[in-house]
Amino acid sequence: MSRIIYGVSGEGSGHTSRAREMVRHLLDKGHEVRVVAYDRSYASLKDEFDCLEIEGLHIVSRDNRVSALGTLAYNLRRARKAIARNRALRHLFDHFQPELVITDFEPATAWLARWRGIPLLSLDNQHRLRYMKFQVPASLLLDRWLTRLIITLMIPRPNIALATSLEQGPGTNARTRIFPPIVRQQVLDLQPANEAFHVVYVTSAFDSLIYTLKCFEDRIFHVYGHHAERVDGNIHYRAFSGDAFVQDLARCRSVIATAGFTLMSECLYLHKPLLALPMTGQFEQQVNALFLERSGCGMNARRASVERLQAFFTADAQCRASLQHYNAALQARGYERYGGAAIKQTLDELLTELARRQSRRLTFPTPLAEGVTHERCDTPR
Repeated sequence: MSRIIYGVSGEGSGHTSRAREMVRHLLDKGHEVRVVAYDRSYASLKDEFDCLEIEGLHIVSRDNRVSALGTLAYNLRRARKAIARNRALRHLFDHFQPELVITDFEPATAWLARWRGIPLLSLDNQHRLRYMKFQVPASLLLDRWLTRLIITLMIPRPNIALATSLEQGPGTNARTRIFPPIVRQQVLDLQPANEAFHVVYVTSAFDSLIYTLKCFEDRIFHVYGHHAERVDGNIHYRAFSGDAFVQDLARCRSVIATAGFTLMSECLYLHKPLLALPMTGQFEQQVNALFLERSGCGMNARRASVERLQAFFTADAQCRASLQHYNAALQARGYERYGGAAIKQTLDELLTELARRQSRRLTFPTPLAEGVTHERCDTPR
């Protein structure tokens, strides 16, 4: 069995839910795992796993727009604490002597692995933007180049990249395999319903959206992300709780949210129409929203206007038909999409091969499995 350090980004909730499923799997297989995380990921994972808290990059946004100055100022204020906590990380590497480092877009563990010659495996959704072929409009070509540059600066080239993606496109190198999203077991166990309210999820204050929602007095909105617990007319502010949120997600009529990868994956699984409001300055969210628009499973809104929300509510039946078609097509092909079985099996094979070779060289032990990387998911209209 292997000694593994698993680094987890603290931005958003997607890294946390994916890492939880994968770390549980690794522990069940008998591996020794130490988790390294910060912010939301550390708070969520520390009670279940052996977890070290570090400091990490935090993105500041205002009204659904990334604030470059706010992000810089916030992270500079945390620099001294980051230096102290990264000493503890080096101490962990010294004493635990990991045989493999897995990073879910967490830079500190990744760079320490590179500097110490330890095999590095990336397991996230960001590396599909770096190592998967996909088309974007001409207006986003510069953003795609900048995003790939940022990913390259944050995470050194991994020995192996296991990337999750809503669409299954071809990889750009032999070190990469593309997999479907990993939906957490808590969501897989839900029984969906369609009650008379809509879930709204934002990661920070998004005042212009709230003003727009108030125009629809005949509709009820359960709003998460404003760190409040109160009722204001048709707006029901909910303090974030994992259990309460997933129950609302299962019961709601539709979802209005930023275009985050994990929530979009869960909406697809639960057959929930999604109005995506991609955050300005977040290229990945733009890509996710474009996929949603092409698939017909929801709509892409560049701003939260009354007209766009009304169009979304009117298109409810069409979105539901596309969701049914989308999931039925996957099931008919026998394509395992949501549980993460394929990526877990690949990880097991890699670890078996790493132990067999007793070396620091990490490569795929078997040829590419048919339908894992190069099969493209159909996106029905």
